[in-house]
Amino acid sequence: MAEIKSTMELVLERAARMGKATSEEIEQDAAKKEGMHLVAAFLDGKGEAPSKLLAEQEPARQAAIRQGMAETLLRNLFLPRDEQAQERTEQAARGLLDLGGGAGDIASICQDMQHIIGQYRQHREQLRGQLEEQVRMQYEQAMAQQMGGQTEGLNIDPTMQPKFKEEWARLEAELDSQYNQALNQHREQLKQRLGI
Repeated sequence: MAEIKSTMELVLERAARMGKATSEEIEQDAAKKEGMHLVAAFLDGKGEAPSKLLAEQEPARQAAIRQGMAETLLRNLFLPRDEQAQERTEQAARGLLDLGGGAGDIASICQDMQHIIGQYRQHREQLRGQLEEQVRMQYEQAMAQQMGGQTEGLNIDPTMQPKFKEEWARLEAELDSQYNQALNQHREQLKQRLGI
């Protein structure tokens, strides 16, 4: 029985060793995380251009740092809901262009993404406005029937109505899905072009 137990212990020890990362893998992971932190400051408008920050790093760590920077910049190309988020996506596109050395194909992909994002915001505002008007008219008609046609002076905020919230959640999810699909295709192109 002691022999079986020691064989089992050997198997468990070998499995534990296989699960541990090498020191090189740990260093690469640390460098990648450092790249993420460096570019985060850039995204907040407080750091220098990614290419300049990358050039200041040790050559052996640059590939992993660059990968961390690129992944973070790509994650910040999303569908913005306000001006602040819009600025962040624009900064991320500038960062990717800088990290890619200003290559024409990267510039073209980033420009296409910014166009998609602009269309999304416009389409989103248009849909929301249409839904607000539709819900307002429905509630005004319902109130007119209840009050015998006396609706003057009523101030109905359609965005506070449960029907609006439910329908807007559905429409927004559909819209996000369509536009995210287009953005994801462009992100994949950028990943391939940047080699990450």
